Amino acid sequence: MQLDIDGQSAFMYTGGKAFNPDQPCAVFIHGAQNDHSVWGLQSRWFAHHGHSVLAVDLPGHGRSTGKPLTSIEDLADWIERVLEKVGAGGTAPNVSLVGHSMGSLAALECASRHPRRIARIAMIGTAVPMPVSDALLDAAQNKEAKAIAMINAWSHSPQGSMGGNTVPGMWLLGASKRLMERQKPGVLYNDLAACNAYTNGMNAAAALTCPVLIVSGSRDMMTHPKAAAKLAAAIKDVRSTRLEGAGHSLMAEQPDAVLDTLRSFIA
Repeated sequence: MQLDIDGQSAFMYTGGKAFNPDQPCAVFIHGAQNDHSVWGLQSRWFAHHGHSVLAVDLPGHGRSTGKPLTSIEDLADWIERVLEKVGAGGTAPNVSLVGHSMGSLAALECASRHPRRIARIAMIGTAVPMPVSDALLDAAQNKEAKAIAMINAWSHSPQGSMGGNTVPGMWLLGASKRLMERQKPGVLYNDLAACNAYTNGMNAAAALTCPVLIVSGSRDMMTHPKAAAKLAAAIKDVRSTRLEGAGHSLMAEQPDAVLDTLRSFIA
C-alpha cells in the first residue's frame, strides 16, 4: 500500500490483506538501513489473524521516497501521521507498535508523545540510550561498505554467522548484507546518527501509560541485554523476554520465537 505522507510516497506492507481500520492495528517499524521485509513472518501472521498490518518503509528507505528523517522524534511524529492517515486508533487505543533497534526507539517515543492511539509497544533488540561508536559513525559516513560489514558481523550470533538460517540454503549474513546494500547512499549514517543523538529515551519510558514488551538476544553485541534490563527498570508495565543464543538480528535468527513472543503479548 502506498500513502501520501508529507507530500512523499510512503510504502506500507499489509501482510497480504487489505487494511481495515476497524480491526486492531499492528505497526512494524524496522531498524537502521533496513526496510519492511525484515518483518515477513511476523507481519503476515498478524494480518491473517485478525489484525490490520502496516509494516512500514520509513522515509528514504526501501520503497518510500523522500529524505530519511534525522531524529527519533521526527520518526515518532511520522508514525503518528501514518496512523492518522489510515484512521487507526481514532476512537480508542488499538494500535500495537513493534519496533526493532532504531525502530524500537521510534515506537517508544511515539507511544510517549501520542498515547491516545497506542495500546501497547514491543521493543526488540533495544537499548536506551543507544550510543554508536565514533569508529562506526565515521565508517558509515565515509566508507559505507566497511560500516555495513561491521554491523553485519556484530548483528549475528556465532551460530548465525556460521549459517543458522531456518530456511535450508539461505545465508543470514548474505541476505542481511544485500538488504543493507539496497538502501540509498547516506541512509546508514543518518540512521546511526539519529540513534546516537536520541537523549529522551528514559524520560519517554517513564511517561509510558501502555504495556511494554522488551525482547533481547542473549548474544546481542549491538544492544546488550544489560542495557535492555536498565530500560525495563524505568517502565511501569513491562514484560521482558530473552531469546537464548540470538544476536541483534532476532527476526532473522529466531523468527518463530519472535513471533511466538509477540503473539502472547499482542494477540
